[in-house]
Amino acid sequence: MATAAEKAPLTLVLASPRGFCAGVDRAIQIVEQALAKFGAPVYVRHEIVHNRYVVERLEGMGAIFVDELDAVAEDRPVIFSAHGVAKSVPAEAERRALFYLDATCPLVSKVHVEAERHYAKGLEIILIGHAGHPEVIGTMGQLPEGTVSLIETEADVADFMPKDPARLAYITQTTLSLDDTAAIVARLKDRFPDIQGPHKEDICYATTNRQEAVKEIADTCDTVIVIGAPNSSNSMRLVEVARRMGCDNSFLVQRASDIDWSALGSPKTVGITAGASAPEVLVEEVIVAFKERFDVTVRETSIGQENVQFKMPRALVE
Repeated sequence: MATAAEKAPLTLVLASPRGFCAGVDRAIQIVEQALAKFGAPVYVRHEIVHNRYVVERLEGMGAIFVDELDAVAEDRPVIFSAHGVAKSVPAEAERRALFYLDATCPLVSKVHVEAERHYAKGLEIILIGHAGHPEVIGTMGQLPEGTVSLIETEADVADFMPKDPARLAYITQTTLSLDDTAAIVARLKDRFPDIQGPHKEDICYATTNRQEAVKEIADTCDTVIVIGAPNSSNSMRLVEVARRMGCDNSFLVQRASDIDWSALGSPKTVGITAGASAPEVLVEEVIVAFKERFDVTVRETSIGQENVQFKMPRALVE
């Protein structure tokens, strides 16, 4: 380890907002409060949010994470993750008389409601999103199979053949790239001028703010480090945004121990942000790791404050 005199100067630029959003914070609190109210174990279907540190901490408190409901004990609560679930999941829980709590982010639930409204009006629905992501599976599972078509790229728009071009609507996953999604929507509107969209864009405020914050810092940085999980859509989009803004040496780490210090070279300015599922303690861990190796100056660049809060389930507050 370098001595203080040997450390090269380095500026760390912290993007703000970063880290936990209101939906993630609510989901984690639901697990914590369920454990406090009902005791351990409490079951959680899938990762409550996409972050191993968070999941392992909750496991240490008594949460048991399972893939499907058949692994849930009959007499214990089960919680559905923040990404949302298909309607078949609560239906199965009710069939088995399981007590369940739904930690779906309210902004994801908003998209579910939009899908149902479009379907009720007889519209064919396009979902812009990433195949296999839990949120996409949950959203498509709100309606009968085959009634929602998934589009991932602009190229998919050219290949899509609707039943009736005048009877179309689109919804989107909440954690997409703003720029990529805007390009896909523009292509859809060009092909299908009558297509209906959401009254307010589906990409959530937290995804939007974190991407805009990265845009603010990326072109001034030699490197941008995004703290988050590889299966976290919003975290992976932050890496893409930083690279698109000209910072080619941008990469994702789950925590400080994942940093490849040799790949950093000799940076003068490093940007740091965190996906919406990553706690601030992991940001602090990365800062400490840099301070062990460099003479660090920390600067924060903020594009604004977030004051969003979501209500807890009634079963936990009564």
